[in-house]
Amino acid sequence: MASLRVSISLSMLALVAGCSKPPQQVEATRPVHAIAVSVASDEQDVTYTGDVRARWETALGFRVPGKIVARLVEVGQQVKKGQVLARLDPEDQKLTAEATKQQLLAARSDYQQAKADLVRYKDLVDKGFVSAAEFDRRKTTYQTAAARLEQATAQLELNRNQTEYTTLRADHDGVVTAVQAEVGQVVTAGQTVVKIARLDEKEVAVNVPENRLVELRATKDADVSLWASPGKIYKGRVREISPSADNVTRTYTVKVTVLDPDPSVQLGMTANVKLSGGTTVEVARLPLTALFQKGNEPAVWLIDPKTQQVALKPVQVGRYTQDYVTILSGLNDGDLVVRAGVHKLNQGEKVRVLAEPAQ
Repeated sequence: MASLRVSISLSMLALVAGCSKPPQQVEATRPVHAIAVSVASDEQDVTYTGDVRARWETALGFRVPGKIVARLVEVGQQVKKGQVLARLDPEDQKLTAEATKQQLLAARSDYQQAKADLVRYKDLVDKGFVSAAEFDRRKTTYQTAAARLEQATAQLELNRNQTEYTTLRADHDGVVTAVQAEVGQVVTAGQTVVKIARLDEKEVAVNVPENRLVELRATKDADVSLWASPGKIYKGRVREISPSADNVTRTYTVKVTVLDPDPSVQLGMTANVKLSGGTTVEVARLPLTALFQKGNEPAVWLIDPKTQQVALKPVQVGRYTQDYVTILSGLNDGDLVVRAGVHKLNQGEKVRVLAEPAQ
């Protein structure tokens, strides 16, 4: 009888245990670091990347045709004004000049003979020994000989100049940027042989989108820095804005003169041009680690101060820097944003804001 009572008691205990509810688990909260949004004014500076160029670059060629027999410079070589760059075979020009010289001697002889005849016939016509018509013919002969003498003199000077033109010289100091002809090549008059860039004025050429042209025209000053030495800033000034856009890129070429270049500013170097847009906007600055990519749009995790839950908020980014990013729209002053670990959060997840360490 006692065993029966024990068995019934155990059965009732098991039934009560089976009907009791399991203990509820407390929802875990994820600890996060957050930052309070502070909206402030920010001047919009725009930076473009371009390359250093010479303002003046001259294509030099011979003024007469011929065969190149010597080229005395290479690309990258610095040259002085008057320095010989290349030579043509001068033999043909020398022969032409010599032939013209002989023609000049013959023309001078004819002139002297015509002049002497004119003097004699002038005396004869005064004495009545020859007719006036004969004297007029001698006068015409003299004038023709004088004209031929002037023509031969000018032709000889021209041929002498052409002989000098077989030597190509630099017309200013600079550096050779291109060589487009070699020894043994026959070139025509005016064909480019060497390109020389002047070093007395350098500029940076950048491409600017059309939506920045109005702001660009409002300012002329710029800061120029080289990719090779970003810590050094050179003063610049906008010199030229292209009147039309490039057919492919649809951007406008802008040339910025470097006002105080030193020898470290070399042609072809990559340079950054910082132009002040002249506008001030209200922005929020956030660390780069606060950004999250939602599809093709940037976003941030916004913390609800009442529920402590996070929600993804799309934002419009202004510009990126090495340390922070500016937000143009999407946030209000005082909003609480997750600043790190954004890729581990889920929509509606409850979080716990950690206290920032004392500075």
